[in-house]
Amino acid sequence: MTKKTKLELTWPGKDERPKLEPRILIENPDKSYHAKVRREGDIFDNMLIKGDNLLALKALEQDFSGKVKCVFIDPPYNTGSAFEHYDDGLEHSIWLSFMRDRLDILKRLLSDDGSLWITIDDNEAHYLKVMCDEIFGRSNFVANVVWQKTLTRRNDARLLSNAHDHVLIYAKNADIAVFNRVANDEKQRATYTNRDNDPRGDWLAVPIHAPNLRANLEYEIITPGGRVLTPPSGRHWATTKEKFEELVRDNRIYFGRDGNGMPQRKKFWAENEQGLVGWTWWSYQDAGENREANKEAKELSSLASIDNVFSTPKPEKLLKRIIETATLPGDIVLDSFSGSGTTGAVAHKMGRRWIMVEIGEHADTHVLPRLQKVIDGTDQGGISKAVDWKGGGGFRYFTLAPSLLSQDKYGNWVIAKDYNPAMLAEAMCKHMGFTYAPSSDPQEYWLHGSSTETDFIYVTTQSLTYDACAKISHDVGPDRSLLICCKAYDEGADAFENLTMVKIPTSILQKCEWGRDDYSLNIQNLPMAEDEAPEEAPSTDGLPLFGGENANG
Repeated sequence: MTKKTKLELTWPGKDERPKLEPRILIENPDKSYHAKVRREGDIFDNMLIKGDNLLALKALEQDFSGKVKCVFIDPPYNTGSAFEHYDDGLEHSIWLSFMRDRLDILKRLLSDDGSLWITIDDNEAHYLKVMCDEIFGRSNFVANVVWQKTLTRRNDARLLSNAHDHVLIYAKNADIAVFNRVANDEKQRATYTNRDNDPRGDWLAVPIHAPNLRANLEYEIITPGGRVLTPPSGRHWATTKEKFEELVRDNRIYFGRDGNGMPQRKKFWAENEQGLVGWTWWSYQDAGENREANKEAKELSSLASIDNVFSTPKPEKLLKRIIETATLPGDIVLDSFSGSGTTGAVAHKMGRRWIMVEIGEHADTHVLPRLQKVIDGTDQGGISKAVDWKGGGGFRYFTLAPSLLSQDKYGNWVIAKDYNPAMLAEAMCKHMGFTYAPSSDPQEYWLHGSSTETDFIYVTTQSLTYDACAKISHDVGPDRSLLICCKAYDEGADAFENLTMVKIPTSILQKCEWGRDDYSLNIQNLPMAEDEAPEEAPSTDGLPLFGGENANG
């Protein structure tokens, strides 16, 4: 028996995966922004997160797994170009690991009927396709859209001038995913005519034969002019004989001007209210192009007093086409490479909820002022007029909390001094798999979060005596269970049936990497090989939990 193998993309370092710390998110109220006038239907809980996008995705995982309807990402293309805002040209295997780690979490964030949309160029598109097949499953590949990104032919190109980018589309579960139809427009309207003066108006001729032979659909058709027809070679009629005759009686079959042509079904414009099924060719008229995007960026920079123009934006029309295909109003759209903030701006104007992540300073210099103008209604560029955008709504601005553990000058692992008790409780909830929801009832001082209706968590920096644990056990009661995370506890304190005792930070030391704040594209940030791993962290039993003179206890 030969060992079973699978078809996969391999690269150096593929088996090395980072052990991510699930950080908490800290809101900055000074940068959160809301419309002064609240209107019915406005959305205010959108999220702009500044920080490393891999850590940010991990931070979102507990609360948003299975809730995001559409993920759009425009990742670094790995072209070797010296981009102003990104270190984009890196060794191929590093880029593959970089993408794989993020796609793994993005898949978990997607709802079962959600979809992933990735813009990419020829340098990595085909490697990325194989990687996504492995992560999402080949059966969940939807399409590779070809987007006409430029109208300019570069005569200095050595062989061929590149005019398009790819948009790779994957469903979380293709069996239940549903895409919206593309709205009708005047260009489509022009293809409908009324060649036989049908009172129902203009129509489009659609072939009434299809591929793949089926015996019960191979009947003869006699045209009004008396010609006997059979399906073209290798094809069959698209309906049964009875249904075809019904369509003829209703004047929905066209046999050409002389009445002897191959039959075609009449598709009336008046019956086309649902729009058209989308297809995989997106021209610049439908989805915008680079010059249009650059013009939008310049107009926005002037409007929002942004010092420099973002050099690689995507046009708002491209995001509009994606969002209107993949989502409905109120759905969550996530972009973890937000760049200049186009995804959030378009999603906001279209009544979708959004989450954006950006590590660079342009989260403040570009994205923040752009979204403020969108909310104020003063941004009337891009798709604003097409969707009749007048302003409204809001967003909350977050940063990632620092690493929960740090080493003091003696090499001991302690709780970072930036953590106050509330932050520590929220962080421990994440690490231990609980939902942070502290009780406001003073009788439930021990309730910081829950995992079920009867299982709770309590976090304290105190050393608990046996008597203290006995009181807590009594207050919790026999029908509930409590995980207590504390600095230390007396021998025998873990004997209470409704209590489980763990020490911090000992209980979480080996759960993840500590003190690592940057997982961006950088050769130094690759996971270490096994023989390069640092020695196991020393035990901290009995050592102070908080570091520094001004530590919160």
